[in-house]
Amino acid sequence: MDNGSGGAAGVFWRWWTAGTTSAVGSAVGAVALPLTALTVLDASAYEMGLIAAAGYVAWIVIGLPAGVLVQRMPMRRVQIIADVARAAAVVSIPVAWWLDRLTVAQLVVAALVISFANVVFDVANSTFLPSIVSKEQLQSRNSLTSGTHAATQLGGPSIGGLVVQVLGAVPTLLVDAVSYLVSALLLRTLPERHPQAPDRWPPMRAMIREGWRFVARHPVMGPCMWAATAANTVCGAQQAIYALYLVRELHAEPGLVGLLLAADGAGTLAGAALTNRITARLGTARALILAGFLTVAGALVVPLGAGWQGYAAFAVGNVVFSAGVVLLSVVTRTYRQIASPPDLLPRVMATVRFVSWGAIPVGGLVAGGLAGVFSGRTALLVFVAAAVFVPLVLLASPIRHLRDLTDHRQDDGPTGSAPRRRRLATETG
Repeated sequence: MDNGSGGAAGVFWRWWTAGTTSAVGSAVGAVALPLTALTVLDASAYEMGLIAAAGYVAWIVIGLPAGVLVQRMPMRRVQIIADVARAAAVVSIPVAWWLDRLTVAQLVVAALVISFANVVFDVANSTFLPSIVSKEQLQSRNSLTSGTHAATQLGGPSIGGLVVQVLGAVPTLLVDAVSYLVSALLLRTLPERHPQAPDRWPPMRAMIREGWRFVARHPVMGPCMWAATAANTVCGAQQAIYALYLVRELHAEPGLVGLLLAADGAGTLAGAALTNRITARLGTARALILAGFLTVAGALVVPLGAGWQGYAAFAVGNVVFSAGVVLLSVVTRTYRQIASPPDLLPRVMATVRFVSWGAIPVGGLVAGGLAGVFSGRTALLVFVAAAVFVPLVLLASPIRHLRDLTDHRQDDGPTGSAPRRRRLATETG
């Protein structure tokens, strides 16, 4: 592990600062963008679902190739390019608004550009972390980054709601654009991580297939991926119609919308803070089962009640659901980073996110359609059924017999994965 400029600790903290700055802006933008659609363009429920889906559809389109691209390209450069692309996409919205040309189509296009940049950035980012911290530090560093993300989700929407109330939804998006540029400048100070290239790379399709087979056939990673997919389907539904549900069914003002959406950050912060304690007491495998049941309970409570009771139910349910999701995320992400062969890690990360994050736009589109025909409350209740699959998938797998995920023996792993890697190396010289 290369210490880089200023030592390994300095590299990590600059990496962390870049991500935190970007996350704060994104949290503000997460309030400003849907409110732009609702208050400026009077978007329908289906259009809200379409915008939310556009923000994640790139995982379906390039999720698998992204792992190969990141493995072949300098990671820091990839992240900087992605940050600049995201900043340009966000800036295009206020520019179109000032020119009196802003449309829902513009928001969808901007969300698509951000989505494609997010895919490449996130795969590179999750692969970069194990190269700058030790395996012993991975779970604590992953918990820290999740906790930081939670703090930004807690404060960002509240700030975003207030700024939107003062400046308007569209100008507030500039905060998001600036955050991407600051992130790019900070990432420029990090040492480059050049890939260890063979004389000739295997065909992209063969590399994608190898990563897919490793994850899909793994008795632990496979079920974890499908559980995350169920959870993210619910997340997609929530992201698509939360703002609509709060504004049009619970009649919340923009400032209150920001505060209520910040409950997601509170739950994420609580989950990140408690992850190490929970896993130490229960074990990582049993903690995953607990996380599954938390997601079900939270999803069920969110759409209950009306008026102030509805606000309270939304906040409490959001906290519980988010705590379960972050516990699931930190534990499974750390296990993948530890248990994956280094040459497969970018493709493992890309495979898991292709499947699990690809479910987010599906959940968003379906929820938007249901909310348009019935109501936001009905759509959220329907997606409780998807949440039930999170604990069911884990309980139906070998994970239910383990205390810790690392108790799974390597010789119980996906059959044929190591020979397949040797064949690829032989075929490509």
